[in-house]
Amino acid sequence: MTLVNEPDPATGLPVGKLVNTWPASRPGEAKLMGRFGHVEKLEERHAAALWEAVRGHDALWVYMNYGPFADEAAFTAWVRERAALEDPYSYVVVDGDSDRAVGIAALMEIRPVMRVIEVGHIVYSPALQRTPLGTEAQFLLARYAFESLGYRRYEWKCNALNAASRRAAERYGFTFEGIFRQHQIIRGRNRDTAWFSILDSEWPARKRAFERWLSADNFTAEGKQKQSLAALRGAPR
Repeated sequence: MTLVNEPDPATGLPVGKLVNTWPASRPGEAKLMGRFGHVEKLEERHAAALWEAVRGHDALWVYMNYGPFADEAAFTAWVRERAALEDPYSYVVVDGDSDRAVGIAALMEIRPVMRVIEVGHIVYSPALQRTPLGTEAQFLLARYAFESLGYRRYEWKCNALNAASRRAAERYGFTFEGIFRQHQIIRGRNRDTAWFSILDSEWPARKRAFERWLSADNFTAEGKQKQSLAALRGAPR
């Protein structure tokens, strides 16, 4: 990696380039509309549909520090608590055909002064996994963070052993930056954390690839993709 720098005016030593120091905005109650569905703020009213989508799928919670939940009441109480938090600020993914919530994602580790934010706490029910809406939801959140809120660094972090999450990050165009060893203790077990990011300078190209992948002419009549997101981004297979 080449570090971008310029000479310090007083000493000539290499320092980082000057950037605008205005802070980014915090996430809010935006409704992010897409072609396959939309993303909106998590509220307690979403709990029933989400419970129907996730119950019985205990593998969804293996890498989380919460869940699975014993019953709908416990899950609803958790949703109520999450919906009240400012960081992480949780959103639901709503299917356009059924108008039902089928997944959750959050904007978190919110640092407006540094203009850094992370997408995480991602819970995709089986109804959302491997669907165009699942990809579209990530596009909508990233676009919101960069273009509406003004962040310059968009992060993705996951358990280094979570192969599915690492594949998803790379598919969406995040750059792998390394592993923080013994970063956390989750459920009494060690967690090494894999770090990924997209920078604001990289976003225009990532955005074009997302838009081309999500366009109607990239899908067959049966709903199969014609070109992969990685291929449209020019990334190696």
